[in-house]
Amino acid sequence: MDPLQPLIDNLHSDGRPRVWSLVITVFGDSVQLRGGRVPAVRLNRLLGRIGIESGALRTSLSRLSRDGWVEGRKSGRTSSYALTPSGTAQFGPATARIYAAPRNGPVADWTFSTQEVAGALRVAGGWLSPSKVTTSGFQITGSLSKNSADDIWNNLASDHVAALGKLADDLATLAGLDPDPIDAAAARTLLIHRWRRLVLRHPEVPAELTPADFAPHDIHRAVADAYARLTPMAEQWLDLAQGDMPAMPNATPALAKRFGQA
Repeated sequence: MDPLQPLIDNLHSDGRPRVWSLVITVFGDSVQLRGGRVPAVRLNRLLGRIGIESGALRTSLSRLSRDGWVEGRKSGRTSSYALTPSGTAQFGPATARIYAAPRNGPVADWTFSTQEVAGALRVAGGWLSPSKVTTSGFQITGSLSKNSADDIWNNLASDHVAALGKLADDLATLAGLDPDPIDAAAARTLLIHRWRRLVLRHPEVPAELTPADFAPHDIHRAVADAYARLTPMAEQWLDLAQGDMPAMPNATPALAKRFGQA
């Protein structure tokens, strides 16, 4: 059995994959820190490993070009792609959230506010933030009562809980994976694609709010650990020159700082 099949099946269980979104994930995870430009042949091999057909990739690249996200370049018979300046400008805030370091300890202060706060969890009567915040509305900062975690988890939006469950399934598959370089690169792409969609759509759920029977209990830490395990082999594939596929430029030092690893 293909060792990546459970990850691929989980991707397709969300519906038809949005190939353009997968391309953006690849740029953010594997291209931007390696010169910012990727040969079409490498994109094709990476996404082909997870079942994306070359025709669908070409269509998505055309769409991203029309929408001002990427620009293509042709040299002889070789095509390559890079983000446009406007596409690159949109990566900064998202990248900081995606590759943020997990917490080193429990949340010291929780803030309940009657006014909406960016990144806060919606709870009965207001919003809950795992930090001190300042708003113009009523707010209280302190600790949570013993049964608060269950109540908050049980009232999360259904799509938020589903996204956490899908990520947990992927992490369980990755825990038993011993990949070669191309599989590691594909697995890391799928991991970050799912994590990216979670953190950019939903507020953080710290470990203290995760039920005891939900594994992994600290999902952010588990993502960081899985990323660290996959990265050495994934980077080997990006270093590889093979036939008409040239090696990527060396990664910048920022790679080692992702998820607070350095």
